Amino acid sequence: MKATGVVRRIDDLGRIVIPKEIRKVLRIKEGDPLEIFTDKEGEVILKKYSPIGELSEFASGYAETLSKTTGHIACITDKDTVIAVSGTSKKDFLEQDLSKELEQLMDDKEAYISKDNNEVSIPVIKSENKEKKFSAQVVYPIIAQGDVIGSVILLSKDSKTKMGETEAKVVESAAGFLGNQMDI
Repeated sequence: MKATGVVRRIDDLGRIVIPKEIRKVLRIKEGDPLEIFTDKEGEVILKKYSPIGELSEFASGYAETLSKTTGHIACITDKDTVIAVSGTSKKDFLEQDLSKELEQLMDDKEAYISKDNNEVSIPVIKSENKEKKFSAQVVYPIIAQGDVIGSVILLSKDSKTKMGETEAKVVESAAGFLGNQMDI
């Protein structure tokens, strides 16, 4: 564990303020849920809570099925990272931070379909540069109880591929199904 050098006191209601600098680095915004853990040494650990992260094993199987069914790369994300990927090397995406463009798309609760190969693809992860990496792409937000908790993404590197209504419906169905699993 890394020391920050910041010391805070607990107030009379048991609250503690997480410094703005730490919230910024960890991408914790007002209203974000945090999980609280304790260990044997008496340490209290706060971790950003990912509701869809609870389904990560299930999401992995779902991504694999999507990839096999469509023949494309399938990714499932929570609000911060890629939690499941199939159809390409996992190290390229798995547990990578999401791009600002993808986060904005999710915040706006918007779906994205690049129908023609000349359209710009949205970077999935932060480390992707602006060059066109995928020729076709479908992104659909996962919504549970009215809140976006992640996204389902279908990608293709094949320059002849055009994503259409079928791919959009498959991704929308996957996102709807995963969102419904969170409501149970």
